[in-house]
Amino acid sequence: MKKISRREFIKSTGFAVAASSLGFPTIILPKRKEKLGVALVGLGSYSNGLLAPGLQETQHCELRGIVTGTPSKIPIWQERYDIPDSNVYNYETMHKLANNDDIDIVYIVLPSGLHAKYSIIGAEAGKHVWCEKPMAKTVAECQEIINAANKNKVQLTIGYHMQHEPNTQTIIEYGKIKKYGSITEIRTGAGYRGRHGAGNWRANAELGGGAMYDMGVYPLNAARYATQEEPIAVSGRQYSDRENLYYEVDEHTEFTLWFASGAIAYGETSFGKNSNYLDIDAENGSYHLRPFQSYRGVRGETSDGIVLTADPNHQQARQMDNDALAIKENKTPIVPGEDGLRDIAIIEAIQESSRKGGVRIEL
Repeated sequence: MKKISRREFIKSTGFAVAASSLGFPTIILPKRKEKLGVALVGLGSYSNGLLAPGLQETQHCELRGIVTGTPSKIPIWQERYDIPDSNVYNYETMHKLANNDDIDIVYIVLPSGLHAKYSIIGAEAGKHVWCEKPMAKTVAECQEIINAANKNKVQLTIGYHMQHEPNTQTIIEYGKIKKYGSITEIRTGAGYRGRHGAGNWRANAELGGGAMYDMGVYPLNAARYATQEEPIAVSGRQYSDRENLYYEVDEHTEFTLWFASGAIAYGETSFGKNSNYLDIDAENGSYHLRPFQSYRGVRGETSDGIVLTADPNHQQARQMDNDALAIKENKTPIVPGEDGLRDIAIIEAIQESSRKGGVRIEL
């Protein structure tokens, strides 16, 4: 079999969505299901604080099941969300979802290193898969998830909530129509001052920890959706200042992306520094979002005075409704699996560049 280059791979899975994600084979949904049933897989802070509350506001889907490895959480969730015993699973019994017609979708909300395993279990159970970002640790794992979804004729969507956010959608449109001419430079960063001690998955390499996987996918994905281009080359530097905490993973990552149009993106992410910005310069003006990556309050402004005011609605509710509607209407979701895979391919190149002293890696 011919081995394709990274450049051929990135190009073949570019922003023109790969053919495998277009019009996935239809699963006929009973007409009685005005709302699709969602099972949250993993009941950590994101599920508890944002996804479950968001599912109380959605029009096209609703919370009907849970998968957890912590028995003590079960009665709390059952009482709070009226979840019957028949819709409660653990990680060993999750495959039995195949026999439950009340659940249409599994939302994988686990540490990154577990995304591939449980996304595949969900797909093999015949359920549509929503997988949190980052999609997985490696391109190979991402492809395995895509293959499982295609084989089992289910839709696969990656949980990049920002691509559903209205002001983000506006700057995506600016890039498409070149409202201010061709983009020349992007500066973007997402990070926070944290302290992940022993036992926290974000400091664990096997579980997919590190600043680049956790937060760095935001500026990386932003550079791609803002330019509407795929990078042709990348360089990166990954390091840790607090090596007693982050000896297995990166505490900080800095990266540069080069695009065929001539645009350059400078990105940063960190567990040791607060940052939350997306600044875009173009031939005839500029625009920014500050903050650009937040669960609320995303706002910005353009060089000619257009103010992008914060949208007050629940981001995750909007994301899940959009994704449920894509399933109901048999349409390509806003963020298909191929989009998540492309970010991981670029992250692998950033890691390679860092190992080699920050050299430029052609994609």
